[in-house]
Amino acid sequence: MSYPKSAEPSADVRRVLAIAAHPDDIDFGAAGTIARWTKAGVEVTYCLVTRGDSGGFDDTPRDRMPAIREAEQRAAAAAVGVTDVRFLDGYVDGAVYVTHELRRDLTRVIRQVRPQRVVAPAIERDYSRLGTTHPDHKAVGEAAFAAIYPDARNPFAHPELGLPPWTVSELWLMDAPNPDFVVDITDTLDAKIAALRSHVSQLPDPDAMEARVRERAAILGSDRAAETFVVLRTR
Repeated sequence: MSYPKSAEPSADVRRVLAIAAHPDDIDFGAAGTIARWTKAGVEVTYCLVTRGDSGGFDDTPRDRMPAIREAEQRAAAAAVGVTDVRFLDGYVDGAVYVTHELRRDLTRVIRQVRPQRVVAPAIERDYSRLGTTHPDHKAVGEAAFAAIYPDARNPFAHPELGLPPWTVSELWLMDAPNPDFVVDITDTLDAKIAALRSHVSQLPDPDAMEARVRERAAILGSDRAAETFVVLRTR
């Protein structure tokens, strides 16, 4: 898959919606960048399709995991200045597919939030990073793309929602193969790490996780940190 060269991001963005399959996906992919935006006064909303009920590494009862992971995600969001965290109902971790219902539910959130920019998983797999290839991620990426175009902007799509159409201007793809847009997160890397450390139920070795994240972020040199994306114009 070859993308066009990333577009220059708009300077006039007041609302951002970040969409992901599971708690912690946004924190791994974009929390440092999101912390920059919230510090600049941008309103950011998280939309999680599942509550991560298939996650964890110990003998925590399965019926407790959704509530645990929801609380962890809310704490992680707070670490980077996000207070609006929404979870869809009816979707199961490990069994997310591109359906009309998922497109409708994401369209609902887009029309409610009215973001100029959406952050979502790339549809294509980056085979050099196995953890980003989870099929739930890819399904959510495809459904989010369809919700952005054509659904949310089409006044005749999902009329049962009773919400006016909304056109998203930009899509930022996380975990895309060969990303070419680099965001310097040196000043917000610690906030990203704090967000990730909030996901206690997923971290058998938090220090090892932090070391991996810091190593991966050091693409601008040992004294700088970054996250990478593909940025697409959608209008």
